[in-house]
Amino acid sequence: MRRRHLSQSLELPLADRHEKETRQAWVYRCVRERIVAGELQRGDRLPSTRTLAERWGVSRGIVELAFEQLTLEGYVVSRVGAGTEVLADLSGTMSPPGGPHHVLASNEPLPESAASLALKTGRSVDAALFSLPVWRKHMNRALRAVTPELLADTDPRGYLPLRESIARYVRMTRGIACNAAEIVVTTGIRHAIDLVTEVLTHESTTFYLEDPGYKNLATLVRAPSERCVSVPVDDEGFDVEAAGRAGAGRAGIAYVTPAHQAPLGTTMSINRRMQMLEWAAARDVWIVEDDYDSEFSYGSAPLPALKAIDTQGRVIHCSSFNKSLFPSLRIGYLLAPATLLARIAGQRSASGRANSLIEQMALATYIDAGDFARHLRASRSVYLRRRNLLLETLRARMTTPCRITGDHAGFHCVLWLPQHVDEVALVATLREQGVFVEGLGEFTRAQARPPGLVLGYAALEDARLPEIATRIAAAIAIAIAIAIAIAIAIAAA
Repeated sequence: MRRRHLSQSLELPLADRHEKETRQAWVYRCVRERIVAGELQRGDRLPSTRTLAERWGVSRGIVELAFEQLTLEGYVVSRVGAGTEVLADLSGTMSPPGGPHHVLASNEPLPESAASLALKTGRSVDAALFSLPVWRKHMNRALRAVTPELLADTDPRGYLPLRESIARYVRMTRGIACNAAEIVVTTGIRHAIDLVTEVLTHESTTFYLEDPGYKNLATLVRAPSERCVSVPVDDEGFDVEAAGRAGAGRAGIAYVTPAHQAPLGTTMSINRRMQMLEWAAARDVWIVEDDYDSEFSYGSAPLPALKAIDTQGRVIHCSSFNKSLFPSLRIGYLLAPATLLARIAGQRSASGRANSLIEQMALATYIDAGDFARHLRASRSVYLRRRNLLLETLRARMTTPCRITGDHAGFHCVLWLPQHVDEVALVATLREQGVFVEGLGEFTRAQARPPGLVLGYAALEDARLPEIATRIAAAIAIAIAIAIAIAIAIAAA
């Protein structure tokens, strides 16, 4: 059945009436011009003659006569009980505004979103595991419970019952002693970083960024390169001593992923966490803790969050339900230190970036009913199985063993390549074969790293993983052979 575009309840703009133009001709022209211009398209339903007559200040008979003329000329069609809709299809037949050289659309592809890229690589939550019937139950409950007073709620921190649910959740699972007053609801971790940056940044702010780290972070914080310090990540996480040397004691903001470092997968040790907190307090550095996939730890329970041991109020803890439920939910949160709370909440209000009340209400009951915990347990089991499928096949197929790290948690791991392998060429070869992997070099800024592949698995179907692993193993074997042949040729020369 053809989809109908309904506009019955909408207004039509009214053009100025020409001198000596009859009212019927005026109404006819106003409607026809919008059809010809493409503002009204085939299938769009026009307001009723009664509505147009009232809004345009003419008699209903004049509108009916104008509609009859439009019908005779094939612009519109009237059906009993269905009203009047546009019949003419003039798309592509008229010159666009500004002349024939005015470009209305571009063939240039739209930029790929971070969520789309993560899904393609497998480094993302699998939305197919999310139970829509359960979510519909909570959405319906929210729609029944919402009131005009709730719709008019203007708390800049977000819906209070959701903040209470989040506070209970992080107290239990992340070890953070907090209450709802400290929670600010965001649209995700990027929004949280944006708020923090807007509140804390001034002309001399230094940004301490993990390297390798989150690909687009330097762009997101909108800081010139000379104020972005690339901090190496070792087996214990963010290298605090290196940050101190590179930053020369400058105050600023440090961005870290201590639970499962992105992309290396390192978990920051407790000693390194204490060292980082001491450094931050001594150097007046704020720490943004991105807790993006802490729910998915496969060997044992994760360490408490960095925020949980922060006694100086230096850590801003950020997380997102988009990373654990489905990407388009657009609900995350941050825990702000008391000294920053009012400013961050005020910035959220001023930015105009808020969350749908209905989704916030639904998520609150989803958490409180235990459905969130059930989803996490079920998803964790699936992701663990997929990780095992990938790694077991890789280890069985690879002719040259390669070290794998970061596989104890999260959605991805790192496969370290022999030093002489061309990482860029290997990634290109695999992508040509339909295996979308990322090279470790894509995540680095200034620090030199051995070649490696960042392998996602969580969002990939079980049936595909053995084939993907087999292709990766075969491509690595060929890349190693090529590298050896080149080395031999160079030595012989």
